Amino acid sequence: MGKFSYEIIKECPHTHARAGILHTPHGDIETPIFMPVGTQATVKGLKPEDLNDVGAQIILSNTYHLYLRPGHEIIKAAGGLHKFMNWNKPILTDSGGFQVFSLASLRKISDEGVEFSSHLNGSKHFITPEKDMEIQEALGADIIMAFDQCTEAGCSYQEAVEAMRVTKIWLERCYKAHQESAQCEDQMLFPIVQGNLFKDLRKQCVDYCKPYAKCGIAIGGLSVGEEKSVMYDILDFLHPLLPQDQPRYLMGVGSPDCLVEGYARGVDMMDCVLPTRIARNGTAFTKKGKMVVKNAIYKADFRPIEDDCDCYTCKHYTRAYIRHLINAGEMLGAELLSIHNLRNLLKLAHDCREAILGDYFKDFKEEFLSNYDLSKSTF
Repeated sequence: MGKFSYEIIKECPHTHARAGILHTPHGDIETPIFMPVGTQATVKGLKPEDLNDVGAQIILSNTYHLYLRPGHEIIKAAGGLHKFMNWNKPILTDSGGFQVFSLASLRKISDEGVEFSSHLNGSKHFITPEKDMEIQEALGADIIMAFDQCTEAGCSYQEAVEAMRVTKIWLERCYKAHQESAQCEDQMLFPIVQGNLFKDLRKQCVDYCKPYAKCGIAIGGLSVGEEKSVMYDILDFLHPLLPQDQPRYLMGVGSPDCLVEGYARGVDMMDCVLPTRIARNGTAFTKKGKMVVKNAIYKADFRPIEDDCDCYTCKHYTRAYIRHLINAGEMLGAELLSIHNLRNLLKLAHDCREAILGDYFKDFKEEFLSNYDLSKSTF
């Protein structure tokens, strides 16, 4: 593993929650953690200084998008993603498998790889597992993802079997290419557990992923349309099967209730575009659920989003002002809400960690969820 290691500091005696530290070449990550998403080498509207201020320890970027624009060779020439985007803490890159999955009619999948048309200009591309590793090596992220095939909730058993078969073939090839790369010691490859909502397939997938999981494993194919209760059931099922001494990364999940429920089920890392996406639509996360700040009720409301929030936005601006910015189409409104939403999730992750270390996570979880309005929550 070289420059990577993971240590569990404390485990909750009543749930499966864990507090740990993931050591990487660009710094330590205290888990459990939420990871802001910077798909195109930027968390929309925010500077690295803003991300530091909200407590971000690691951010994500996306292989598919950066391959298409500006191109991985450009980023490599710039010195890698860290230098390109002026971020000196850890970075994780998603392989692009989910984006290819989202293209649906624009792609053709085979054992060899994926042929797809760019969503930008329709140009044709073909990515193999080896090419995906080459791109992620050029990007230079600390944690990289194996190329996988994701399936939508409600797919047939046979479709899930076929996607898992392809994912297995691709994982073997990703691992081999990664082991032969010059960046092998500086990047940690996470295999991704697929299998849709079929528990026997999930178990099979864990079994074949384990030999390739050296310091981390990801759980993919959830929060893609199923009910949250179904996702929690799959996480409960996976917990005893996954490596106990490695961080578990639940991909693409990021509402406050899902963070708490996920951590309680042994998940250590989560990410999602949700906090910045809903910010651009004029919505804020709060401890009690979502607040649609652009609504007329806040027109003359001169309180902060949350009275006890320590973020820059809540220290300096009111609901009325932010509502005005959003409704006037001013960029600052989305930026201020993005700062608040990311701080909300990162503070929640920190509070969960403190609760685990202090042996009161179970009570913390129950109190938080009892005050959180699930009717105002979403994936």
